[in-house]
Parts: sequence; structure tokens; C-alpha cells
Amino acid sequence: MTIRKINQFICIILAAALCLSLIACEAQTPNGSQSTAGKGVKVSSASSVSTYALFVSEIINIGLEKVGYKPAAIKQLSIPLAHISVRNGDVDFYSVHWQNIHKKFFLENGGDQKLEKVGVIIADGLQSYQIDKKTAEQYKITNFGQLKDPKIAKLFDSDGDGKANLTGCNPGWGCELVIEHQLDAYKLRDTVEHDQGNYDVLLAATLGRYKQGQPILFYSYSPHWSVTVLKPGEDTIRLEVPFISLPKEQENITEKDTTINGKNVGFAVDKVRVMANKKFLAANPAAKRLFELMTVPIDDVNAQQKLVQDGESSPKDIRRHAEEWIKKNQQLFDSWVESAKKAATN
Repeated sequence: MTIRKINQFICIILAAALCLSLIACEAQTPNGSQSTAGKGVKVSSASSVSTYALFVSEIINIGLEKVGYKPAAIKQLSIPLAHISVRNGDVDFYSVHWQNIHKKFFLENGGDQKLEKVGVIIADGLQSYQIDKKTAEQYKITNFGQLKDPKIAKLFDSDGDGKANLTGCNPGWGCELVIEHQLDAYKLRDTVEHDQGNYDVLLAATLGRYKQGQPILFYSYSPHWSVTVLKPGEDTIRLEVPFISLPKEQENITEKDTTINGKNVGFAVDKVRVMANKKFLAANPAAKRLFELMTVPIDDVNAQQKLVQDGESSPKDIRRHAEEWIKKNQQLFDSWVESAKKAATN
């Protein structure tokens, strides 16, 4: 082979290598892992360990599949770890970020510089302190602050130490920070005990006491199966709080934000949103558009939670629940997918 032919051969090889390099670069995002179009692109997500969160996450991932993405298996993580994972790019998004009670985790992990909240998956996440309606009416209890009275508190004593047992919030969820703050603010430490552990297990025991006719006191959040079996207004009442007092991350919240049906319940009505890595969103306009559009009514999530409580609680069950929800809302779901596909080409 002549030197001229050797040089021509080398040029051909170099040109081919350059072409492959350009193609590879075009298929990468700024963080080197994602495509801008969504076709065949792998995407990873985190959910909390709650079954409602897995249900919502499955709906989102099915949407991503229809757009063209390849979602990995959903990682069920603790809420703090989910925020850390999105910040670090270990997962691309977290499906159930509560805008208010998870604000501390959002700020601690880079806030708006690293993360972005998109859309509103559930518009009206509710929280409150509740007691059974029978005890409320018999003893005229309407306010959480009344538990400062040892006689009132003792009504809800389930372990014999004289203090009210408040079925509370799991460590690491964010709501426990509000409860702990308010127990101090309302001077209830001497009369109220915050029971923490596995919320579903504790609440099942609370429901058992209710069925036996015993007084109950518990922190409630919705979406959750409990509101389908302990219905506020029918079986329980929401307690008002003496005044607004929240951790510093939520100091901008007003009484208007914490009022449900005319009662100041002390917790802001919250928005459940997708929280994603900013680099992922910048490189994936199709996914971002899908997140912006997707929403699931809270009554639908609570209905799904009742199925879970009735025994349909396996990952396969929850995936099926998501598929059934999509089928019932097919036209709306399809419109989200089509809009997301168009966003990828704009």
C-alpha cells in the first residue's frame, strides 16, 4: 500500500470516529446520561415508601413509556434520601415532593440551583390533628390546645402514663418536624406523647381502639387509606390549633393557607409535585412537559388506598391500579402524552 493510500485510509478512519463521536454527543444531556428527544432514553425515579406514592409514580412512569422513555424500576426511598438522590443525579426525579413539609429537604439539597419542582400531581394534600367525633361531642373538644388540660389529655391515654397518646408522623417525613415544633409552641409536652414508628401500623392500632369504642387522637394526612375508614365529619373531627406556629422554613404560611372548611388546622394545604434534577429537565423537554400536565384527583388516590387497605397491596396490584386509572382517564392521559411528544420536537 502506498503512503498516499495509507493517509487516505487513516483519514477515512478518523472521519468515521468523529462522526460516531458527534452522534454520541447528540444523544447526551449536559450530565452525560440522557437524550433530548426521549426515544429509548433511560430515566430513573424515586418514590417514598408509601403505597399512594408508588401508585402515582407508576402512572407517571407509564406516561414516560408512552412518550418513548425507558423508565427503570422505581426506587422506594426515605424522603430525605430521595431528595439527596435527585440532587446527586442518582435518580432523575422524585414523584411526590410535598411543597411545604418537604421544603427543608429541598433547601438542604441545593434548592433552586440543583432542583426544580414541576406541575402539581395532587393539588390538595391535607394534614390535621383529629379525634373521634363521639369524644369530641361528649367533652366539647374542638381545639388541639385543650390537651393542655390533664383531664382532657388523659382521655386519650392508651399506655397508662396519664398523657394523651398522639399517633404521629414517621421520623424523616417532614410532618414530624411540624408536630414536634407545635408540641413546644402550644406547651403540650407535659400532657401529650408523640408516638412515632411505622405510621400504618400505629394507625391500624388506632383504628382498632376506635372500633372498640375508645377515644383516639391522631395525626392525619391525605391521600391515605385512613380517610376512607375514619371519615372527617362523620367518624372524626379535625381539631383547630390555638394559633399558627410552624418551623422556620414555613414562616411565610398564613392562616388562610392552614384553613380547611373554616378551621385553622395548623398545617398548610399542600401541593404534591414532581421534583427533578435541573440538568435532567433541561435536557428532556418531553419529560418536563409531561410532569407539568399530569394530575391525579385526591379522591382517586384515596379510593386506590382503600383497595390497598383491603389487601391489594403488592407492587403488581399497585401497577394494575395505575393501569386501571389510566384506562378510566384514557383521553386525558393520551392528551398529556401527545403534548409531551410535541415538546420534544419544538
